[in-house]
Amino acid sequence: MTDRRYPIGPFALKEIYSDDEIREFIRVIAEIPAEYRKRVETLPDAALLKTYREGSWNIRQLIHHVADLQFVHYLRMKKAITEPDYDEVTLIDMNAWAATPDSLNVPIEASLAIFEGTHARYAYLAGTLSDEQFARRYFHPLRGFWIDQKQALAMSVWHVKHHLAHIDLALGNIE
Repeated sequence: MTDRRYPIGPFALKEIYSDDEIREFIRVIAEIPAEYRKRVETLPDAALLKTYREGSWNIRQLIHHVADLQFVHYLRMKKAITEPDYDEVTLIDMNAWAATPDSLNVPIEASLAIFEGTHARYAYLAGTLSDEQFARRYFHPLRGFWIDQKQALAMSVWHVKHHLAHIDLALGNIE
């Protein structure tokens, strides 16, 4: 791996995702919080300060970030399917959020619980979407493209796998 910022590669948006791919995305959404918990729940505080590259967020910040942003992904989906005028994605300043006192100091258990609860609901909701709801799109101004809910699920799954790989790098589980 040459770029530790993107250990699984950058996100690559596809135009169309198959039903099998969507089922797999939903399975990952449902199951990946357990993978995070397995990696980090017994780490001492000192280990939570490890980073995957110089200048990166530490493991504690990554856990809080994933809980925060995965909730935002769930919120975006809910807004897309319930608000007809939801045409531009809700954004956050991720670096500013990662620097707040809760992201720097709160025990990770709080965010693991948020992540698990959010993903239980997120997977359930995604599994109930109709074709019309999956087709609901919004504009992502930072990425510069329109995205439907299948594509949003793909991005969300990439996001959690991306940061799990960052944690593995920080812990020395991968080189």
